[in-house]
Amino acid sequence: MSDIENLIIVGSGPAGYTAALYAARANLNPLVIEGFAWGGLLQQTTDVENYPGFPQGVMGPEMMQLFRDQAERFGARLVTDQAERVELASEPGGIHSVWVGDVEHRARTIVLAMGAEHKKLGVTGEQDLLGRGVSYCATCDAAFFKEAPTIIVGGGDSAMEEAIFLSKFASKVTVVHRRNEFRASNIMLERARDQANIEFLTPYTVGELVAGDSGTLGHAVLLNAETGEQREIPAAATFIAVGHEPQSELVRGQVDIDDNGYVVTQGKSTRTNLPGVFAAGDLVDHTYRQAITAAGSGCQAALDAEWYLRDTPGVPTPAGMPVTDPAEAQYAPVADSAA
Repeated sequence: MSDIENLIIVGSGPAGYTAALYAARANLNPLVIEGFAWGGLLQQTTDVENYPGFPQGVMGPEMMQLFRDQAERFGARLVTDQAERVELASEPGGIHSVWVGDVEHRARTIVLAMGAEHKKLGVTGEQDLLGRGVSYCATCDAAFFKEAPTIIVGGGDSAMEEAIFLSKFASKVTVVHRRNEFRASNIMLERARDQANIEFLTPYTVGELVAGDSGTLGHAVLLNAETGEQREIPAAATFIAVGHEPQSELVRGQVDIDDNGYVVTQGKSTRTNLPGVFAAGDLVDHTYRQAITAAGSGCQAALDAEWYLRDTPGVPTPAGMPVTDPAEAQYAPVADSAA
């Protein structure tokens, strides 16, 4: 059994590594269980052009390597393995446990940063053409397809937002949805319908995504969900917007989780319903889902954890950290915080 850590971070990506960086610079000596697929969804991304500080753009895997290196430089300790089980204490000052294989790691605070995964269509060509015309983020990649025919797959508000954003760049946007009715709100649907270069094709599903002569996406094979009719439409890009799967399985039944599987945090903080347990990144964010917002929430989580360790009665203050007068504490106990 290990010594008791100040902080364990479960997960990596922009949220996990930013939390690790801030915690390391605060001398918390954080332990990061980063997983085998460290780096999160950005490991599946090619050019990133919308993250500040990279005027020429940067490849997603390269950027995550830089995040990782910076956290390590300041003393974050990385475990490149999977967290298999988590037990979270429910009382202030309780000790939380994370198991990697048979090894138990214990800590006074924990940051959950397991992220989310894009829901996949599971069709032929989807994986092979990822980054070569298949994308899960129009906000990230729309600018690569100026004056080109494109497809959005989905029927919710996110799909409409993606379509509207994409319409500023693409020559044509075809929204493909498996039903004639949409889950999107009326206002978002009308905004999409108001765009002259957005068309709607229902009730159709994607049967196959096919490469063109250049090796990038050339066209999509669509199937009518009612008649089985098959048709092909040209597309330089297909953006899949059918939802996300937050990776919250490890903590289900322990922290509060909403109906869609996202961990619930309190107010504008990263605090969960359990003392000393914080959550950040795409694990909690079903609205923005950007690298920069994930990194920002990772910073918040590290600061929340630092303040918890410093200000909570009965929790040993880490070495080198000043003891705070209760009247000056920035961390409010969970029971007293506003939701």
